[in-house]
Amino acid sequence: MDLNNIKLPSSVVADFYKSSLVETGEIAGKAAAPVFAVEQPVISIDQPATKGLRFLGDNKKNILVVVNSDQAVHVPDEELQFLTKLLSACKLSLADVAIVNINQQAITYKELLAALKGRSALLFDIEPSAFGLPMSFPHFQIQPFASCSFLYSPSIKELENDKLLKSKLWVSLQRLFGL
Repeated sequence: MDLNNIKLPSSVVADFYKSSLVETGEIAGKAAAPVFAVEQPVISIDQPATKGLRFLGDNKKNILVVVNSDQAVHVPDEELQFLTKLLSACKLSLADVAIVNINQQAITYKELLAALKGRSALLFDIEPSAFGLPMSFPHFQIQPFASCSFLYSPSIKELENDKLLKSKLWVSLQRLFGL
C-alpha cells in the first residue's frame, strides 16, 4: 500500500465529514451545482433519548457493543476492522449495533439501556460491576438482566491475538444470536 492508494473503512470516512459535503459558492456569477455529497455519518444522536450520547452505528437491532478505549473516540481502526469481521460472521453490520466507548463518556448500563433500548450487550474489557451491573460474571458467560443479555469478554486487542479466546467468544456469540 502506498500513500496514493489508502483505503479507509466507511465508518472512518463518515467521522471525517459530520455533515454532507456540498459546494454552495457561486462560480462567475452562476450558482454552482453540487459537486458531490457524502451520506450522513453513522453516528446517531438525533433521537431525544440519545441526546448527547455518542455512539457509532445505527442501532437497528438494539445490540450494544461497549468498549473501553483511550485511543479513539469510538474504537481504534484496527479493532474496528476486527469487530466488523466479527459482526459479519454473526450476520450483522455496523448498522445493526451501537458502539459506545465508555472511556470517552461516563455512562452506566441503566442509562445506556434507557437511551438505546439494548436487548443484547457485548462488554469488551469492561468489568460488569464497573459498568454499574449489580453482579459479576466470568468471561464468555451470557448473563440475562434487566431485559438484556450481557456478554463479558476480554478486550478486542486481546481477542485479535489469541485463537483460544476468539473461539470461546465465537461459541458464546453463536448462543447469544442463535447462529
